[in-house]
Amino acid sequence: MSVSHVLAEESGSKPKRIKGNISPILGFSDEDKVGTIQPHDDALAVTLRIRGYDVRRVMVDQGSGADIMYPNLFKGLNLKLEDLTPYDSLLISFEGKAVIPKGQIRLPVQSGPETVDVDFILVDAYSPYTAIVARPWLHALSAVSSTLHVKVKFLSREQIEEILGSQSVARQCISAAILHQAEPRSSASATENL
Repeated sequence: MSVSHVLAEESGSKPKRIKGNISPILGFSDEDKVGTIQPHDDALAVTLRIRGYDVRRVMVDQGSGADIMYPNLFKGLNLKLEDLTPYDSLLISFEGKAVIPKGQIRLPVQSGPETVDVDFILVDAYSPYTAIVARPWLHALSAVSSTLHVKVKFLSREQIEEILGSQSVARQCISAAILHQAEPRSSASATENL
C-alpha cells in the first residue's frame, strides 16, 4: 500500500499525491536502547575509518565545535608535522587548561558507505580517546547522535545507517582517564617524539 493510500484511509478522502520524495526521519526510540546497559552516563565511543584505517576509541561529542586528534593517532597514521597546516586558536582541554594546537590536517573519515573530509586539530594533550569528532563531522555527515541510545544515525542513499557505540570502550576510556589523573605528573610532552 502506498503512502498516499494510507493518507487517504486515515483522512477518509481520495488519495493525495505527495510531491517530491519523502525521506526517512532520523530519530531514536526505546528500540534503539536494546543491547545497551541502562541507565548509564557513558560517552559515545565509536570506531570510524580514518585515512583508510579502522580507528577505535573515537568520541562523538556534539557539544564541541572542534574535531580533535591526539598524538597516538597522529603517529599511528604515519603523519608528520610537515603534513599539518597552521591553526592559531587556543583550545581548552578537559582539565580546563589552555592547549596550543600543533596544527590542523584534513583527512577522510568513512562511516558506512559515506565519506566526509574532516579538519582535525592536533593537540599535545593526554586523552584516552584517539580522536574526538564533533559538530563539524556530524553536520558534514548530516547525522544525529544520541549518547542515551549509544549510536549515531544518518541517511545514505535514502536508507538510515547506524554507527553503534561501545559502552565497554567508553568505560575503559574513563577508567584510563581516572588512572592518568592519579599518576604523578611527568614533564615529558606527549608529542616530543613527533
